[in-house]
Amino acid sequence: MIVAAVDAQTLIDATGLGAVYALMAVGIGLVFGVLRLVNFAYGQLIMVGAYTLAFTASWPVAASIAACFVVVVALSTAMDRVVFRPLRGESPAVMLVTTFAIAFVLQAAALLVDIRKITILAVIVTALALALLAALLTRTTIGLHMRAAATDFSTARLLGVNAERVIGFAVLLSGLIAATVAVILTVQNPFVGPDFALRETIVVLVGVVVGGIDRLWTATLGGFTIGFATGVINGVLPTDKSVYLPSAVFALVILVLLLRPGGLFAWGRQTAVERM
Repeated sequence: MIVAAVDAQTLIDATGLGAVYALMAVGIGLVFGVLRLVNFAYGQLIMVGAYTLAFTASWPVAASIAACFVVVVALSTAMDRVVFRPLRGESPAVMLVTTFAIAFVLQAAALLVDIRKITILAVIVTALALALLAALLTRTTIGLHMRAAATDFSTARLLGVNAERVIGFAVLLSGLIAATVAVILTVQNPFVGPDFALRETIVVLVGVVVGGIDRLWTATLGGFTIGFATGVINGVLPTDKSVYLPSAVFALVILVLLLRPGGLFAWGRQTAVERM
């Protein structure tokens, strides 16, 4: 029997995985929305958060999680100030290669460290984070500015939107979400290594493209969809066939992109590519 039946536990696990991937997609999509930058180093932000949790495992849980948020947000902000800001006038290819370089530098640095664990939960945290983000984007001035910048950055600047403030806030939010994902993933997989969250980041980036990278909500749905699909396929494949999981997932991705190259959830809008 190559495929097993889909049971309730498989669907629950797939939903949980989809929720985590959706949260990662939000973090990636926030920065892409204002900078048109696909941050490949996002997984390494999550890895750093996981390492922080591991190093502070003997602390009270709240203090350990707070340390995780402080470290990840600080690193995310430093990455923007030191690397991304000076290169904003460069081509998208230069920016993308830079994020690759940062990812591998952080991964190499992590090879010098030894690790362990911490504790907390998943889907409720994701739901709350998404609800808070939705409220922020729809009910605050900075949220309105971010949505305007994501729609048409040049016009938004002409109308008085502060570009650096919007970009800085997007990077800050993205860092907060990376720290949240670090907590969730570390609970699910307490062993933290240099390549922690790297595979997940690659899969989520694919999910963001599948959903429709030009809008935050379509990117989030794409992240959830690929996470859910991965969980279901992993659940129905027997243990000795699990080696075929990546092939099955990416074959499904290719099929979706052949049928809807603009994105599974993107309707009636062309992708805007110009930025500062």
